[in-house]
Amino acid sequence: MTQSTFRFSERAETMGAELEAALLRELAELHDNESWSRFRSKLRRPMFALSSSTATLGRWIRATRTIELSRSLVLERPWPEVVAVLQHEMAHQFVDEVLRPRDETAHGETFRKVCESFGIDGTAAGPPVAAPGDAPLDRVLERVRKLLALAGSANQHEAEAAMRRAHELMLRHEIDAAATAGTRDFEVRHVGDPLRRTNAVESAILVLLDDCFFVRVIRIPVYVPRAGRRGAVHELSGTRANLDLALHVHDFLLGTAERLWISQRAELGASGRDRLEFQSGVIRGFHDKLIAERAAIAGKGLVWVGDGALEEFFRRRHPRISRRSRTMRASDAHAAGHEVGKRVILHRPVADGPSAARRLLR
Repeated sequence: MTQSTFRFSERAETMGAELEAALLRELAELHDNESWSRFRSKLRRPMFALSSSTATLGRWIRATRTIELSRSLVLERPWPEVVAVLQHEMAHQFVDEVLRPRDETAHGETFRKVCESFGIDGTAAGPPVAAPGDAPLDRVLERVRKLLALAGSANQHEAEAAMRRAHELMLRHEIDAAATAGTRDFEVRHVGDPLRRTNAVESAILVLLDDCFFVRVIRIPVYVPRAGRRGAVHELSGTRANLDLALHVHDFLLGTAERLWISQRAELGASGRDRLEFQSGVIRGFHDKLIAERAAIAGKGLVWVGDGALEEFFRRRHPRISRRSRTMRASDAHAAGHEVGKRVILHRPVADGPSAARRLLR
């Protein structure tokens, strides 16, 4: 039922002894980190083992103090799903070794409360990622789709007006949703090649999504068992409608930045070394344009102060967060891209539901 945007296609045959030993060491270190970040370092490191089971993702074995994970899970599924299952088994360990309740089933009330308190998936089905077709298309997103289609108009004035209306509609909808007392469902999506560094253009897009499209973005560490290497991907949290839109914007801006570089390079007299700076400028220019639009919309009484429910969901998934900032020198290429970016108009309809094939960062 879960999906992610990066996959490993290999079958779960036995790993070489060296890679399997490295994987078990990685799981032990992951346990240490999760114990510190979620359980205040109250859990002692157990033994780790891989099983051949395809029916059970993982289990905590109290008698031998062992966390056992399915070999097919760790070799065939994205790493965030492995982490979610490990956290689930650690919750069992916490109940058994720290709380020690009496006369309760393994998934009883104490276990459920621990999972709720520490932001852990009590079903051990992986991160909360929906499969296509699980819910009807959001009605507001459908209206935004139509406005963004109009924003593809060749008439600059009409296109700009349609984009502004779409922006205002999204903002109004999110302000109303954040103010309601009802519970909303949040999901996560992952983007990125775990073995490739994110460049400045991709980083600028992800910052823009976090600032302007009602999702939270964080870079998370992952491990690639078959390569025996660590890497990282980006995790986006939000409602399904907002994640669909954010990933559309992500794809649109990657393509637009490349298209503008190709069309403007000769006129600028730029070299290939200027490509990332120009494209980062494009994203920054578009980002500034959205911020200016939001300031204008605020004059209508629509002021975004954040979504407390999403922030709580995000903090529960990532209880200890460190922030890093990166800067790029304001080169001529960056400045030229910035000017071009301020004229970009977001358009094209948003796809009906998730489509993982196009969402790897390039």
